[in-house]
Amino acid sequence: MRVGIVSLMHESNSFISTPTTLEMFKSSRYLRGSEVGKFFSGGLNEVAGFLDGLEGTGIEAVPIFYAGTAPSGEITEDTCDALIEAMFEEIERAGPVDGFLAAPHGANVGETEEYRDLDGHWLIRLRAMVGEKLPIVCTLDPHTNLSKRMLDACNATIAYRSNPHLDQKAVGTAAAKLMVKILKRKVKPTQAAAFPPIAINIERQRTTTPPCLPLYQLADGMLNREKVLSNSIILGFPYSDVKEMGSSTIVVTDNDPGLAQKLADELAEHLLEHRREFVGEFIDIETAIDRAMEIEGPVCLLDMGDNVGGGSAADGTLIVRELHRRGNARSFVCLFDAESVTKAAAAGVGSELELVMGGKTDDLHGAPLEASVLVLSIHDGKFRESEIRHGGQTQFDMGTTAVVRTRTGVTISLTTRRTVPVSLGVMTSVGLDPADFDIIIAKGVHSPVAAYEPVCAELIRVDTSGATTADMRNFKFKHRRKPLFPFEEI
Repeated sequence: MRVGIVSLMHESNSFISTPTTLEMFKSSRYLRGSEVGKFFSGGLNEVAGFLDGLEGTGIEAVPIFYAGTAPSGEITEDTCDALIEAMFEEIERAGPVDGFLAAPHGANVGETEEYRDLDGHWLIRLRAMVGEKLPIVCTLDPHTNLSKRMLDACNATIAYRSNPHLDQKAVGTAAAKLMVKILKRKVKPTQAAAFPPIAINIERQRTTTPPCLPLYQLADGMLNREKVLSNSIILGFPYSDVKEMGSSTIVVTDNDPGLAQKLADELAEHLLEHRREFVGEFIDIETAIDRAMEIEGPVCLLDMGDNVGGGSAADGTLIVRELHRRGNARSFVCLFDAESVTKAAAAGVGSELELVMGGKTDDLHGAPLEASVLVLSIHDGKFRESEIRHGGQTQFDMGTTAVVRTRTGVTISLTTRRTVPVSLGVMTSVGLDPADFDIIIAKGVHSPVAAYEPVCAELIRVDTSGATTADMRNFKFKHRRKPLFPFEEI
C-alpha cells in the first residue's frame, strides 16, 4: 500500500496590505515530488512525522507536494491557481495511492471569494478526486479557522496540542499511525466538531498556562475513554477575516459519531462558560518597560502588535524608540530593514553612520528610528536550530545581517529577510549573548517562548498597535460570524 503526502502552509493576515505571491512561496519552500521527502526526512515538523510514522509499517510513504512561506497577507488569486494546479499535477504524477496524509495550515486565505477558505477548497477537491472510500487524515495548526468543508473532506483531523507549537512532529507521527490502523482495518474513524461563538485573544493562547490549561486538561482526560482516538482544541487565528474566524473543537472516535459530537460539545461548553477569561490583558509600552527595569534581566518584551509569526512587518519600532529615548537599558531588537543593511555593510565594521531604521513597511508599527550607530558586525544570516522550536523549523536564513549599536545602548540586528524569532540563533548566530542585555524585544506572542524563556528572568507581553495587535476588537471585519464573543455578548 502507498500513502500520499501533501501540504500547503500559510497563515494569512487579512489586515496586511501586501499580498502573498507565488514568488514568496518559491523563495521560501516550494517542493514537488521526491524533493519533499528529501527535505523533511529527519526533520521536526508534521511532514517529518508522516514519514517517520509510516516507516517500518510496510506502507510506502509517497511525498507529493509541499508549499509554505512565512505568515503575510492574503494570497493572490493567481498564486492560489498556481499552487493548486501544481499540487494536483503532482498528485496525478504520483499514481494510485491508498490514502492521503494532508497538512493544510488551516488559516490559508485567498484574496477572492472562491479561495477565501483555501484549505477547504483544496481538501474538498482532493476528496472529490479520490472518492469517498479512500481515507484522508489531516493535521492542522491550532491557529486554524475551521470550516465545515475541511471536516467533510477528511476522515480524521488532528491539531497540534501545544502553543508554542513543539509537538508538530509528534502529531504528524500520530496521524500516520492512525492511517496505518485505518488501512489495516483496525479502526473506522468518525469525527465531529463544535463551533462555539467565541474567539480567543491571541495573548491568552498559551496552552500550558490558564485559561487554556484547564481546557486541555479536560481534553486530555477524554483521551482515556474507550473509542476516543483523538481530540483537538482549535484556538483560531483572529487576523484572518473569514466567516469561520474563531475557536472550535474536534473529536475523533472509533465508529461512534454520537460520542464524538457529545465530547466536542463538552469542550465547547467549557470555552463558553469561561469565555471572559480568554479576553486578554493589555500592558502598555511604558508600563512594560518600567516593570522590566525593576527585574534583574534579561527580560523579554514580546511585541504583540508586530508579531512576525502572525504576518506582521517585523520592522516595528514602538518599543525600541521608547528604549532609545530613555537610554538607560542595554537592549536588543531585530528589525527587518534591507536598506539599512546595505548602508551598514557599505560603511563596514567599526564605522559610525546615521541610519533610519525600521518603520518602512507600513504606517502601523511606528516611525523609523533615526540614530547614529556603530557597525559591530556583518553576517550571512544563516543558522541551524537543533532543538524543537515553534513550527519545527531547523534551517533559518535572515539574509545578510548587520549588527549595529546606538549611543544609547540599543543593539539592533538589521536583517534583509523577515525572521520569526523562534530560535535564540537570531542572537547567538550573530555573536550576541542574551545574558549581556537588560531587555530583549522579541516580535511574537507565544512562538518565541520555548527559546527565550530559559534565558530570561521574565517574559512580558506588550500591547502594541499594528497588524497583529492583541485586541482583535480593534480590527474592522467584513466576513466574521455573528454573534461572536468578545465582539458581541452571548
